[in-house]
Amino acid sequence: MPFDPATAKDDILKFLDEKKEKKTKFYFNDFTALFPDGKPREVKKILSDLVKEEKLEYWSSGSTTMYGLKGAGKHASGED
Repeated sequence: MPFDPATAKDDILKFLDEKKEKKTKFYFNDFTALFPDGKPREVKKILSDLVKEEKLEYWSSGSTTMYGLKGAGKHASGED
């Protein structure tokens, strides 16, 4: 998928929505693979913007950070 900053947020949300039945958390590299012609820094900025807008949220295992749709899947606040 070509990287277009104007549509990248919608592309990411669409990608996550299509995958949410099977997988709810994705690594940063999953998104750089989604936009092979986008620079990692540009992709990171889009993801950070989506987190600030509360459409995405971070999930951390302690050693790695993943991204997912807000409210989808397991989250630290709901885990025992």
